[in-house]
Amino acid sequence: MKAIGFIGFSNSGKTTLIEKLIPIFRARGLAVAAIKNAHHGFDMDRPGKDSYRYREAGAGQVLIATGQRWALLTETPAAPAPLAHLLDLLAPCDLVIVEGFKSEGDIPRIEVRRASTREPPIFPHNANVVAVASDRPVATPLPLLDLNDAAKIAAFIVNHLQLP
Repeated sequence: MKAIGFIGFSNSGKTTLIEKLIPIFRARGLAVAAIKNAHHGFDMDRPGKDSYRYREAGAGQVLIATGQRWALLTETPAAPAPLAHLLDLLAPCDLVIVEGFKSEGDIPRIEVRRASTREPPIFPHNANVVAVASDRPVATPLPLLDLNDAAKIAAFIVNHLQLP
């Protein structure tokens, strides 16, 4: 499996870009998976549902299955799961798109920046950043990709990762 990460500050457009890239990769016949690092707690379970009640009762893992999908909820109160472990949990695929995990794991990353971004760039301090995607000019020695051109960003990724 090959992986590419997207990093940037909140509201920079990472999710929107990834949402545009996935269908492009799928149209190429690639099997794609995604991992999203959520900084805020989330719960895809609902109070009162059986699976929620199992977790509340102390189950460390709860697997929920339907005829169309399944999800494995794993409690990690001692420490967050490292990116490498999460990648190992995925079914085999051609490409994993990772959102977040700015400094974890040794995967190539694309920094996403918008004109409205006021924070300093990440790429000068992160050797894993291989390109910058932005809606404005950015002074960088790295390839600068047009944030609004998902097809060209996909082509860069295919070339960089040597995907079929």
